[in-house]
Order: sequence, then structure tokens, then C-alpha cells
Amino acid sequence: MIRYALVCSIGHEFEAWFSNSDDYEMQTGKKLVSCPVCDDVSITKQIMAPALKGTKRKTDADRAQAFAAFAGKVREKIRATHDYVGDKFADEALAMHRGEKDEKPIYGETTPDQAKILKEEGVPAAPLPSAFAPTPPKKLN
Repeated sequence: MIRYALVCSIGHEFEAWFSNSDDYEMQTGKKLVSCPVCDDVSITKQIMAPALKGTKRKTDADRAQAFAAFAGKVREKIRATHDYVGDKFADEALAMHRGEKDEKPIYGETTPDQAKILKEEGVPAAPLPSAFAPTPPKKLN
């Protein structure tokens, strides 16, 4: 496996793993690699120093801290790009799926029965793991 530091044409930096350099070339050539921030598919490699094994090992606390930071970025991305619809999620998702409303990214809550209906209707929806689920916005009253 090879890890590349990548950048999109807008300047967002990110990393990705590939089986080998040919795999990277094939995937970027077919526009299969996209920026996780803006979905740009004009991706290039950045100059990287070789990865050398050091003596410092990551601890469980280091990994937990890195995961918490990553999960926080995911929550912020969802908050910034999706509308919170609360307990109306199933109704909104069904209406968009049926063409009754314009499609837009949303998040909210469902009951187990509502989730079953969404699945039966073929609505592309899935629960977020709790670490990635944003807290609902606060009501201003």
C-alpha cells in the first residue's frame, strides 16, 4: 500500500491510500478520486518525504485523540452542508425520493418503524454512527 498526500485544484489537501502507483494513476485518470471537502476530481500528488519507521509508537490515547478530531470534522461538514429536519426526516426523505420535493442533503431522526419504511421504499438513507452525528441545532426562543 502507498499513501499519497494529494491536493485538489482548489487547494484542499488530503491523503489517500492506493495499492500501487499504477492504481493511483488509473483511479485519478478515470476521475474516481475526489476531494473530500469539495468533490473536485482534478487531483494531483504533493511532494512527500519518505515514510521512515521511527521509535515513537502511537498510544491508544493518541489514536483516540486523532479519531475524536476526525469525527469532529465530519460533524462540522454535515452541519455545514446538510439541513437539519429533526423528526421530519422520514417524511422529507420520502418526499424527495418520490419527486414531490427538490432533493437536498438533510439529517435528522427516525423511529425504527420509519427507518423500515424508508428501506422498503428504497430511499438511500442510513443511520450515522453516534461519533459522527451532529447535535441538533439549538432552538432560539
